[in-house]
Amino acid sequence: MRLRLEPGMAIDGFALREHLSTGGMAQIWSAEREDDPTPLVMKFPMLIDSDDPIPIVCFETEQMIMPRLSGPHVPRFIVAGALDPQPYIAMERIPGPSLKARLSDVPLPWNEVVLIGAKVARALHDLHLQKVIHLDVKPSNVMFRETGEAVLVDFGFARHEQLPDLLAEEFREPFGTAPYMAPEQVLEDRADPRSDLFALGVMMYFFITGERPFGTPKGGQIRRRLWRDPVPPRALSPECPPWLQEIVLRCLEVDPNDRYATAAQLALDLENPDQVTLTERAERLERDSGMKTFRRWLKARRAQPLETPNIVRQLSQAPIILVAIDLSPGSEDLNEAQRVLLGRILSMETEARVACVNVLRLSRLAVDVLEDEEGRSLHVQRLIQLRHWGAGLEIPKERITYSVLEATDPAAALIDYARHNNVDHIVVGARASSAFRRYLGSVSSRVVAEAPCSVTVVRTPRDRRPEEE
Repeated sequence: MRLRLEPGMAIDGFALREHLSTGGMAQIWSAEREDDPTPLVMKFPMLIDSDDPIPIVCFETEQMIMPRLSGPHVPRFIVAGALDPQPYIAMERIPGPSLKARLSDVPLPWNEVVLIGAKVARALHDLHLQKVIHLDVKPSNVMFRETGEAVLVDFGFARHEQLPDLLAEEFREPFGTAPYMAPEQVLEDRADPRSDLFALGVMMYFFITGERPFGTPKGGQIRRRLWRDPVPPRALSPECPPWLQEIVLRCLEVDPNDRYATAAQLALDLENPDQVTLTERAERLERDSGMKTFRRWLKARRAQPLETPNIVRQLSQAPIILVAIDLSPGSEDLNEAQRVLLGRILSMETEARVACVNVLRLSRLAVDVLEDEEGRSLHVQRLIQLRHWGAGLEIPKERITYSVLEATDPAAALIDYARHNNVDHIVVGARASSAFRRYLGSVSSRVVAEAPCSVTVVRTPRDRRPEEE
């Protein structure tokens, strides 16, 4: 017999306070625990007067996954209750409403959509690094901390690569929220992290245009997204910039291989619009032709779901590599050595994204001169030099970006850039040792010591020789 939930009720040391919401499969209550100041919520699966097994399977899934999650982009798990007498999950309460509260305001200003999209993409990348695909990304499942980070909630449809997939084992049907489901989810494929990028693309499209790209399909209508592309956002909202349409339509590609390889790469584009490589997607104002749609329809008839999870493999094949280039005179040999090493890395990391970065060092005390004697911007000149350096790399233009950072502390600037953009690998050059560098510390040594990722330090043969007296 299930308990009838009421304010003031005590369950396993928790006191229920306020009924917050009731969804299709669960009730959410605010709660308190003695001697614990943490704001809490308790989630109770909907089991009363129902023969539907899905709510309890989703609850079991969430109960397995949540204790394994950590970080700012998920609610902190407290404890889960046994199925008898009353199952529940107690977790940290995220103050404020979800993005669902913004639905009445759509369409939103496009720059606000970009900010939301970048934050959600970062949250998804953090989740994917923990070997979890959410598979139900939508406005009601996105909240924000007071510090600004996006928080993903409701893991009932989620997939953990190293845990049993109870939904796939017990049912033979697609799971998710119909307007946001990726084409591969329609085919019952729950193994691709890029499904979450499709759902984020749907959400951004809706916030930009006020319309969902595939409507609210029912029954077999949901399969149409396997071959039918949406109306381009700029046809509905002309103020949407071409680069943003490029990003959104790339997220909504039918084939996951045509989307962004990782959520980190998506976030990088959203935060660096001047680096987005525009294709025909950016100028599209109509749906694809009938012949192109027909070819996708034929392909969809033969489509098969993946046989094994590929979260870790997908992320490992698509790292973000930061190459810190020193453009000062005398660095030519070192820059060439970095280019050679990067070429070797790219031959193995076939979907890598490269960020070529130079730091324009500013003075801590003196007035900075940011133009040369002819009045030309040093920032722009450095950017041109970076592009020249990267021109010889055999990598598609959409997978390489160039940035000049202005900072008083080059090492700190590189480390902050790497941390903010979820960089997986830094390639930095180092010159021969000297008394000056030993006393003050070199940029490369600080990057090695403090970077949040792997670092490769490159030296030329000359710089590897012991310093001459």
